[in-house]
Amino acid sequence: MRTPPSPSRRSSPAAVPGAVLAIVLAVLALGPVLPRAAEPRAVRPLEDLVRQDCGSCHGLTLKGGLGPPLLPAALDGKPAEALAEVILDGIPGTPMPPWRGLLDDGEARRIAAMLKKGLAP
Repeated sequence: MRTPPSPSRRSSPAAVPGAVLAIVLAVLALGPVLPRAAEPRAVRPLEDLVRQDCGSCHGLTLKGGLGPPLLPAALDGKPAEALAEVILDGIPGTPMPPWRGLLDDGEARRIAAMLKKGLAP
C-alpha cells in the first residue's frame, strides 16, 4: 500500500502559478540574448520595379521607348531563360544595363515570366 506524500512534499496549488510566473519572467529576461529565428527576406515588389525601372527605358506601359517593347506579343518566341539572362547581364554596347547584383537569378526569372505573361494594367 502506498503512503500518501507528506504535506511538506506536496506542492500547493499556489506554488504552481508562481513557478510558471518565474519561468515566464526568466524567458522574458533572456529574450534579448537568445538567438532569434532568421527573419524572412522582404519580398521586393517586382512588378513595381518593372514598371518604374524598366519602364524608364521601355516606356511606362512597356510599349517601347529607348528600349524595345516588353509586351507579351513582342516577347513571343523568346525563351524566358534568355530574357532572364539579358536582365541579369544586360546587352553590351546598348543602354540595357546589367541588373546582376541588384537582382538574383530567381527574381530575374520571375520578371521574365511576368513580362511574358503581361503585367496587369
